[in-house]
Amino acid sequence: MFTILKRYAICSAVIVAIAACAKRTPSIPVDDTTPPQITISTVLTGYEIIWGFDFLPNGDMIFTEKRGKIYRSTGGAVTELTGFPSVRSSGQGGLMDVRVHPDYASNGWVYACYAASATNGSGELRVIRFKIAGNAIQNIETVFQTGGGNTWNGHYGSRLAFDAKRMLYISVGEGGTGSFGGPTASNRNSSNTASPWGKIHRITASGGIPSDNPVLPGQTTASTIFAYGIRNPQGMVIHPTTGAIWESEHGPKGGDEINIINSGSNYGWPVYSLGTNYDNSIISQGHTASGIAEPSFSWTPSIGVAGMTFITHNSFKAWKGNLLSGGLASQQLHRCVVNGSTITAAGTVDGIKGRVRHVAQAPDGSVYVALEGPGRILKINAQ
Repeated sequence: MFTILKRYAICSAVIVAIAACAKRTPSIPVDDTTPPQITISTVLTGYEIIWGFDFLPNGDMIFTEKRGKIYRSTGGAVTELTGFPSVRSSGQGGLMDVRVHPDYASNGWVYACYAASATNGSGELRVIRFKIAGNAIQNIETVFQTGGGNTWNGHYGSRLAFDAKRMLYISVGEGGTGSFGGPTASNRNSSNTASPWGKIHRITASGGIPSDNPVLPGQTTASTIFAYGIRNPQGMVIHPTTGAIWESEHGPKGGDEINIINSGSNYGWPVYSLGTNYDNSIISQGHTASGIAEPSFSWTPSIGVAGMTFITHNSFKAWKGNLLSGGLASQQLHRCVVNGSTITAAGTVDGIKGRVRHVAQAPDGSVYVALEGPGRILKINAQ
């Protein structure tokens, strides 16, 4: 059951229809005339928070636990991989996303992002790449790091995504000393183009700065920063046909966002948000301002956005082309109907209940979903 939504309309959340916001467009009928018949099974269970997972060419799954462990699942048999660097598992930080290089069959690289302790004792975000030999991690290389500055161990982000050119996108939260929005906000990392925090970064597979990265306001040369004004981005995926970067981030109290990330754009935080601060103080009157990119879609109340994926397999019938998003606070898997660059309707997938941390489509077209409490991965098959 779906609800057609208009821009920033606020509706009460229910089990099968979630409040959401979208650009003001004519109503588009939702094609649920041939919905798939889905079955849900448990792939594995009994773990801590499973933050990210990805698939090797042979079908094996690599998945992470926030506490700092990484595993390989082969035909249901799970083996811990040894040799991962020390992880700062505190607050919202820990071992987060993992991504297999698209050319893994020829280069063997796997990438992971995690919170680590900087030399001054504060938290930083690092991205490494490594190779797997047996059950051991080897050839570790650091390809990106923010440096320290995260003293409250919150808002690290973070997700990884490769585009068709094999450029690696890294979503990084605002870090800093805390999160408060509005014109008097003290944490300005997101809007500060000299800070790596609160950004979408774009690097080469080996950690270099792509020659076509933007030169941001206040800067004289390109850096790894691709876009800024980001709060706490916990979902990011490349659109399978357009190649656009779709990102989701936590709003404060309300105003969870989905953004289509464009080179050099400012997404507004901490000065603009559709939510309010946790003390109910107003951040901004709307999200429209010169030089500020509006969200493509927004949820109020917050669903606690997490990992995202697009459905591309024919077995999902009328759901093909839909966007799936995890919901931590809502404890639902959200399904959004996409028309071009616009979300026209949103609802939830029946049979999924729990804090949904990540969702991804497997090579065979099935959808895998990571939930918390306990950490487990479910598999959705459709026909």
